[in-house]
Amino acid sequence: MTTSLDLGLLAPVLGASVSTTGTDGALALIELGVAMLALGLMARIAHRLQMSAVPLYLLLGVVIGLGPGPVEVPEETIELGAAIGVVLLLFFIGLEYTGDELLGTLREHRASGAIDALLNAVPGFLIGLLMGLDLPACAALAGITWVSSSGIISRTLDDLGRLGNRETPSILSILVIEDLAMAIYLPILTVALAGAGIAVAAGSVLAAIAVVAAVLLFAVKGAHHANRIVDTERAEALLLSVLGLTLLVAGLAEKANVSAAVGAFLVGIALSGTVADRSRATLEPLRDLFAAGFFVFFGLQIDFDGLAAVMPWVLLLVAVGAAGKLATGWYAARRAGIAVPGRVRAGTILIARGEFSVVVASLAVAAGVDERLGPLAAGYVLAAALLGSVATRFAAPIAARLQARIPA
Repeated sequence: MTTSLDLGLLAPVLGASVSTTGTDGALALIELGVAMLALGLMARIAHRLQMSAVPLYLLLGVVIGLGPGPVEVPEETIELGAAIGVVLLLFFIGLEYTGDELLGTLREHRASGAIDALLNAVPGFLIGLLMGLDLPACAALAGITWVSSSGIISRTLDDLGRLGNRETPSILSILVIEDLAMAIYLPILTVALAGAGIAVAAGSVLAAIAVVAAVLLFAVKGAHHANRIVDTERAEALLLSVLGLTLLVAGLAEKANVSAAVGAFLVGIALSGTVADRSRATLEPLRDLFAAGFFVFFGLQIDFDGLAAVMPWVLLLVAVGAAGKLATGWYAARRAGIAVPGRVRAGTILIARGEFSVVVASLAVAAGVDERLGPLAAGYVLAAALLGSVATRFAAPIAARLQARIPA
């Protein structure tokens, strides 16, 4: 893999070894410092604009990729850093919920989850057919268009001070159902992309269901055992224990074709109480670092020649995807008795796509499906993340106009 900048500089952060002696080591440290300062600048700009930093991280990757002077990039470094970034993002999402909350969410909001899949996954699949993609690629595109970004949305809710809003439980319920659905969807997609038979596919689905059911049962009945394994008053020991457990389970899940991201999500669910609170505080800076790298790397790999060729399809997907999420958020909030402004806030914030869409796209690209899918997914995620951030920022005036026209 090649790009326009020597990103071997990121190896010390991502686990690869880079010598820090001599001229090459000094240059690596300088480039690492410049990269982190650029990420810090993006984060500060996002904070001033009251939006998620993720779209700006993606744009930074795009800018780096357009720079002069192609140089070799260690592919293992990129893959390792991206993998850790995804694992930590999904682990933190899991920390937001307990097993009891998940079971309650599934019972109470299953209708909203079904509407979400119908309005967002099905159009993605149908547009894939219109493009002439084969069935596995269409299935991948359905996943890319289906799932909102839990990472972007949770950060945005916090940044905008909306965690206590009445519509927020409805938003989080949609995200929980989507994340759990991914635990079943990703193994099916992996088998489909590999071209395996029905027996293998059925086995993977059953294994995924068994793993999810077992972890949920453990989260409800035996979470105190997981807490006891990692619980310690020392921040250093807690960081290493929680990170080690998360990476171990994520790796085992990947081996079982259940997805490392889903494994990390389920570990987060299993931790609760003060252990979850201290884990969140201890690992949050590490998550932010690797998550930033994850989105930069994704932007870095956007093929602009390929993106230009599929741009009409990207625009169609974004328009359909935005409409689908607006309708989903409106429906879920209305069922909860939320007024028009809250319905608009719920719909606009769900537009953003991110980590799971990137994971699905990465699986499809690695499997060698239709070459258009990579740039299509990249353009879609980038545009949806930007549109979602902007729409959420201006949800209030949109809601005010609708409030005057639509009865509550």
